[in-house]
Amino acid sequence: MRATGTFTVKAFVPTELKPDPDVSTGLPVGVATMEKHFEGAVAGRSATLLTAAFDQAAGVGTYVAMESFEGSLCGRAGAFNFVHSATTSGSDRTAEFFTIVPASGTGELAGISGAGGMAVEADGTHRIWFDYELGVGR
Repeated sequence: MRATGTFTVKAFVPTELKPDPDVSTGLPVGVATMEKHFEGAVAGRSATLLTAAFDQAAGVGTYVAMESFEGSLCGRAGAFNFVHSATTSGSDRTAEFFTIVPASGTGELAGISGAGGMAVEADGTHRIWFDYELGVGR
């Protein structure tokens, strides 16, 4: 099944957490928390832990994010985790990875598995989709 939606970032909060020991590289590494709100066949909210090696001025770097989503996919309510990452050289998005964490589903989303993706359109709209299956009996 496929569920699609749009999302907005409601909060992006950099943290003081830093790698230890401190290793100097060409890009600074940082950690932030995020809250997102979703609309469409993907409806609800998520809490995100984001780690990135990123140059804000040049828009170059890579991120890895773990999200805890609660809401619904195509009207089925529950919660689950998903992880995603991507790299950019400033105007592209490559090396994308996106998967639902096995055994993380609850409620009507228990047994969920699959993958998905995200895209930002030219007008700034953030889109998300999940290609998923539910366990036996769902």
